[in-house]
Amino acid sequence: MTTKEIFSTHLEKIQHSIDEALPMNFDNSWQNYSFGQLPESVKQRHIQNLIEPNKNLVDLGGKRWRPLLLILCYERAANKFANPLSLDIAYKLTPLVEFVHTASLIHDDIEDAADLRRGKPAAHITFGTDTAINSASWLYFEAPVCIDKLELNEKTKLAFYQLYTNELRRLHLGQAMDIYWHREKDIFPTIEEYEAMVKSKTGTLAALAAQIGYMAGGANREQAFELGQICANIGIGFQIIDDVQNLTIGNPGKKRGDDIVEGKKSLPVLLHIQDKPEDKAQFSAYMAQAAKEGIDSPAVEKCIALLETSGCIQKACQQGKKLIEENCKLLEDSPLIFELFNSMIPEAFK
Repeated sequence: MTTKEIFSTHLEKIQHSIDEALPMNFDNSWQNYSFGQLPESVKQRHIQNLIEPNKNLVDLGGKRWRPLLLILCYERAANKFANPLSLDIAYKLTPLVEFVHTASLIHDDIEDAADLRRGKPAAHITFGTDTAINSASWLYFEAPVCIDKLELNEKTKLAFYQLYTNELRRLHLGQAMDIYWHREKDIFPTIEEYEAMVKSKTGTLAALAAQIGYMAGGANREQAFELGQICANIGIGFQIIDDVQNLTIGNPGKKRGDDIVEGKKSLPVLLHIQDKPEDKAQFSAYMAQAAKEGIDSPAVEKCIALLETSGCIQKACQQGKKLIEENCKLLEDSPLIFELFNSMIPEAFK
């Protein structure tokens, strides 16, 4: 089979696991695992209202690279270590990472006041902010139900739970750092602080996928942690590329420069400030104007034009690519993982 065919086969089974774990039409078994015994007055439609914003976003697509990474890391471990769990169990664990990703996107869009996600109105626009917040919060807690359903010993389940909850706390720490910096227009983090934020906010889901998959394949916590750090670093690289794309060709389903509207201190901005600290006040002013006037504000393009004067966008792109390449080299013994990450680099940045 070609790499594309292998990935397609995995993704089909991953999608089946996601659909089973988040059904709009569910039976009593699913309901009992998720909620326990409920009063008879709780109807299926009440629960569907909770599910629908999440299901709507899941069904819009997404790359599914995190659950695919989980499976590829499982296979890497199963070929190296004794006593792996079954591949079927690995597939059943994939909603753990995809659901956290989905919930975080809904919350991100609310916190950033974003209108679009995957080319469609964001969940809080379609369903209302109150419903979107509640539904996404529930999905964080629903995600580990997939662990509950597995026929595993309690020690193994506990290890998965501990890993999941630790990475989830890290994700929220990273988001707290990001929110602080984009709310405070005059505060610019150091590049080291930015990298720490991204490693927690973005890298943690890559780390979670890698570690869950590796442990399911027979690795111990230390071995899984080492692989998780490599994948987290690759995640930082992709976030930097995403930052660059936002300021150049625009991210899929969003408008160019919406990071400026949200006041995000991305790596290109920080590299520019490092070289030209006298521009801090101008950046703060542009971001404040863009936040007030929206994506069509002239301040968006003026801010991008200012960034282009220092070459910082190209410099950030090179740093992101270097981080991805250096860490991918550590995975050359796993050609499928290597190919997955390589295929995710947009053609415009290769």
